[in-house]
Amino acid sequence: MKKQNLLTIMVCLLFGLTTVMSQNSDNPWQITLGVNAVDFYPVGGHTSVQGGNLEGLTDISHWNTIPSISYLGVSKNISGNWSLGVAASINSITQWGTATIESAQYYAADLNIKYSLGELIKSKKLEPFVGFGGSWVGVEGNDYFKVDGDNNGQPAANALGGLSYWFSDGFGVTLQSQYKHSFGKRRPAQHFQHTIGLALRFGGKDSDGDGVYDKNDACPDVPGLEQFNGCPDSDGDGVQDSQDECPNEAGSVAMNGCPDYDNDGIIDSKDNCPKVAGSAAMKGCPDADGDKVADKDDNCPNEAGPAANKGCPWSDADNDGVLDKDDNCPNEAGTAANNGCPEVSVPNDVVDQLSNYARTINFNTGQSSFKSDALPVLKAITAIIKEYPSAEFLIEGHTDSTGSEATNQRLSEDRANSVKNYLVENGVQASRLTTIGYGESKPIASNITVKGRAENRRVEVKLEE
Repeated sequence: MKKQNLLTIMVCLLFGLTTVMSQNSDNPWQITLGVNAVDFYPVGGHTSVQGGNLEGLTDISHWNTIPSISYLGVSKNISGNWSLGVAASINSITQWGTATIESAQYYAADLNIKYSLGELIKSKKLEPFVGFGGSWVGVEGNDYFKVDGDNNGQPAANALGGLSYWFSDGFGVTLQSQYKHSFGKRRPAQHFQHTIGLALRFGGKDSDGDGVYDKNDACPDVPGLEQFNGCPDSDGDGVQDSQDECPNEAGSVAMNGCPDYDNDGIIDSKDNCPKVAGSAAMKGCPDADGDKVADKDDNCPNEAGPAANKGCPWSDADNDGVLDKDDNCPNEAGTAANNGCPEVSVPNDVVDQLSNYARTINFNTGQSSFKSDALPVLKAITAIIKEYPSAEFLIEGHTDSTGSEATNQRLSEDRANSVKNYLVENGVQASRLTTIGYGESKPIASNITVKGRAENRRVEVKLEE
């Protein structure tokens, strides 16, 4: 009858735990199945067969045991390190302290609160715990335990401590010692109950099956790794996908999960030369001569040169100090002042001859077109200028004072340009010729006489200084 009552109590307590508490911790449930030993000796009893408090606590000679499963415990994590548990146990009592008595049946139903010290010692394998609670205990089948003919059970207060060792996250072994202090007049009164059993933890939810419970899984719907709180690392490079800039290509932590084949600090996807170490300034490419032209684009990788010349230095074929690109005479030494061409000295008599020829060029009245007798003179001037290909010349246009000053200025400019155009059309480089018109501002004779005005209407060709 007592055993039936004990089972009824256990079923009710289990039902209450499963319906009231939600599963919100890793493996919140624990079942312990094992054996127990009951000891009435080290409790400071008032009989001659009992010892003082904790006296002979580890002396198994006065322990009561049975050779079968005699303890069943179920507990549930309720918050943090706290758990609430119920347990049922049975035993056969043949030792009352040091006295041997007729066998009696012991039963107990416990309701305890436990606090885990595993986090305190920072261990996931070894888990000490302490707790307190209450029990309903009783012994039947021996008149020694009867009071007024009744051996019904009585309440007791519990204090307990123990140690669990977990072989895995869900399986371990548990040792526990519990002191039970009865409040009724009946025996068994005060006693210790020691238990050892196999423990099974379960009930944690792992939606993606990666071994990391949803409660601690930052990616509960995607299988991942424990080291990344359940989040994946698809390329296995030690950088979780959410922080990996190249989640499908193995790289390094330093490169945020991206590869850097040449170890130059530039990820391959942004490296123009991923197989050869280079600099960030050159987008991952080397620049051996430091001319800011990457070696792969440099026609002279070991000799500094401008990008405009594909990394090669500009040549100076005639060694005159003027680079060929700026040298108008690249194969003939000259001066920088003369754009790389040799300085040309035109004899004074030639200059005078040019000027004299130019003054004989006749134009149609009031126009910039030549008269027919001017062509032989123009041919002669062209021939002389071509004899000095690097010399530069100034062509001046002049008029007399007949007509308005503005008209004369424009006419002098047009006549100077007519001479230049003829020379260019006949093979003289335009860059060697400069024109200017002075109008009537620089006469060489009096404009009062016909002769003087004729002398003032002229073109002069001079050496450009």
